[in-house]
Amino acid sequence: KKYLKESNRTTGIFIPDEKPDRAEIPDPPVVNDLVKEYQGKEAIAMGEEFDPSPENIESRTEKVINKSDVDYALLTKETRGDAVVARISLRYGDLESLKGKQNIGSITASMLDKGTQNYSRQQIQDKLDALKAVVRISGSATGTSVRIETERKNLPEVMDLVMDMLKNPTFPAEEFDKLKEENLAYYESQKSEPTALANIKFSRLMNPHPKDHPSYTMTFDEEIESLENMKLDEIKSFYNNFYGANNATVAVVGDFDDKQMEEMIKSNLQGWNSKAKYARIKSEFKEVEAANEMINTPDKANAMFFAGQKVQMRDDNPDYAAMIMGNFMLGGGFLNSRLATRIRQQEGLSYGVGSWFNADEQDDVAMFGSYAIYAPENVQKLEAAYKEEIQKVLTEGFTAKELEDAKNGWLQQQVVNRSQDSRLVGQLNSNLYLGRDMMWDKKLEESVQNLTVEDINKAFKKYIDLDKFIFVKAGDFEKHFGVSKP
Repeated sequence: KKYLKESNRTTGIFIPDEKPDRAEIPDPPVVNDLVKEYQGKEAIAMGEEFDPSPENIESRTEKVINKSDVDYALLTKETRGDAVVARISLRYGDLESLKGKQNIGSITASMLDKGTQNYSRQQIQDKLDALKAVVRISGSATGTSVRIETERKNLPEVMDLVMDMLKNPTFPAEEFDKLKEENLAYYESQKSEPTALANIKFSRLMNPHPKDHPSYTMTFDEEIESLENMKLDEIKSFYNNFYGANNATVAVVGDFDDKQMEEMIKSNLQGWNSKAKYARIKSEFKEVEAANEMINTPDKANAMFFAGQKVQMRDDNPDYAAMIMGNFMLGGGFLNSRLATRIRQQEGLSYGVGSWFNADEQDDVAMFGSYAIYAPENVQKLEAAYKEEIQKVLTEGFTAKELEDAKNGWLQQQVVNRSQDSRLVGQLNSNLYLGRDMMWDKKLEESVQNLTVEDINKAFKKYIDLDKFIFVKAGDFEKHFGVSKP
């Protein structure tokens, strides 16, 4: 009655035609005739069947450790398309010398590919395109990282260009102004975004550093003020005082000439020293106050949810493996985790939901955290369901069947990660800095294999406490509840 109205109907009449005017469809061509002259492109190297076990990776990796100079790890193997990836990490400064330099450090790194003594910004980009290379440079107050992807035949020329960017930047004033404008526009655009605002608030509550600390999390207004007041001379001064490779690590994985790469590292990085003293900035565990914050973001369809707590733990703690697997079953396993099953699949409260557990490799600081993307009208139901699932783990624990399935999934994930060169190169680079080898991974996997469900339930009860949680929610709550904080 509502939709099928007579006035809405359309009536058609079919009238046959004895001699209809039809399109003529030719017979399909003979494929062999079409391709008989085709020569094809040069065959792509298929690569080897690589064993991603920790033992094999360790045995095939050449490592050179130079005290107070650049350390490097080289893993050569045949890859599809002769692909090769590299990671260069520069570390510099100490807590005192880096105070108040959060933005200056990141902008300095962003300026390295904007012009050198030999190339302009456009020439750099054109050269990278011609070499089929991707180079990404990022940085902070404490260090700069370069990620390189290219082919074997182009690697030497790409490395020469990267070294030119690292060692001979000119910091053109016009490029500095453009970069500031781009960043200012980005910060302005994020000031009303639920995900960005919730992320910053969560980080500030979980890691409450003094304003001049290199790890201090700025608000968008603080980012904008800092950028507006930044001078080009500050960038040049930061580069001149801090950049150097005497505390650097380099890792290369893929199809390349290891002797050629070793010589390139020695000739370009060894002896290039930072003027500033280097001392790792330690992270100290501090209990933070529980909080439940809501941020109103008018006219936004989606909302963001973060929840978590600080944990006093390093990744060599005997309970680390148990916490890793507990998190995997709770929310790290994506669609088959408890949070995803309850919140996303059963109740349909969230578009995406998950959790993480990260422990520092050098300091007793860890974090358990969770996230959810949802419609703002579901905020109360979402938080209630989340708390119920956490409490259920603490009171009832996980099951042996859950653990059996989770072990298989987590262990397979580790194999996949080591099979991806872009991930493996980062791990080898990190291991150099931490003084580890791939046997550390093997020991962790053995610890996971030996876990019982009682081990995990005991660890979660020991470390996870809802009364210590920080909750941050951002969304258009006023539209749905009439107030900014329902």
